[in-house]
Amino acid sequence: MKRSNRLVLLVGVFLAIIAFVGVLLLSKGGTDQGQTPPTELPTVVAATDIPLGTRITADQVTIATKAVAGRDADAFGDVSQVIGKIVREPVTAGAAITAKTLTGGAQGQVLDISCPATFRCMSVQVDQVTGVGTVIKTGDYVDMVVGFTADKFPVITLNPNDSSFTVVSGINGTSVKLLLQAMQVLGTLLPPPPAQAQDQNAPQPSAGAGGGTATALNGQQQIVILAVTAQQSEVIKFAQLDGSMSLVLRSPDDFIDPTTKAPITPIPDETTGIILKTLVDTYGVLPPELVETVLPAQGRP
Repeated sequence: MKRSNRLVLLVGVFLAIIAFVGVLLLSKGGTDQGQTPPTELPTVVAATDIPLGTRITADQVTIATKAVAGRDADAFGDVSQVIGKIVREPVTAGAAITAKTLTGGAQGQVLDISCPATFRCMSVQVDQVTGVGTVIKTGDYVDMVVGFTADKFPVITLNPNDSSFTVVSGINGTSVKLLLQAMQVLGTLLPPPPAQAQDQNAPQPSAGAGGGTATALNGQQQIVILAVTAQQSEVIKFAQLDGSMSLVLRSPDDFIDPTTKAPITPIPDETTGIILKTLVDTYGVLPPELVETVLPAQGRP
């Protein structure tokens, strides 16, 4: 082999080695840069105490830089992710806003109940009709409507001779009243979700707005735990024993001062209660009238 050819070959091998080493160095540098995790992350924290059931506003949260090692895994990094959401557990100033803050943990489970001072915690059972679709959540505020059927208000006539009485039939004695207002929900219980079908091709329920499974009409029951006064507990028990009870969902904005963001107790609304006469006199419901029919005279046989 000629000397010139050997020189060319050696130069080629040398250049190939340099190129290979360069590729290794570049590859190593890019890998290290991609795998180096950040040591700090922006974190949404409460700028002030946020009471249970409050809708978060922009002035109640701020951004703080927290070390990854001490940061909650489900914390948020941008205030736009939490503004307008309702907190399902009380938050103290400086605490991070997490996914658990907005969900209260696993939906429909209760691990602990902290009853406010001077209140009692009492549970009621509702279904999808009487419990706003069984989507009532911790921190919500509800009113209670109670109805009593006609058999609870019998109309009787007394016999003056023997003091006996006779129940008058045909009179509508149904009565409905919004009895209790502004009760806060401290927890809810739902049945466990059904086991997933074996058939993977079966249609799956769509996700709801809160990230859970969309509500379906299936007769589901729900236990709602309420903070009530001593007097309210007696009313609720009577309604459970002898009436029909429904919970009515309230807006959380009714219970927060728009200026100070402090919790408030709204003035109870005055209601008339409803009986059949109220529907007739106030709402124009037409009562039935006796229709007299005159039959033509029939000839004698």
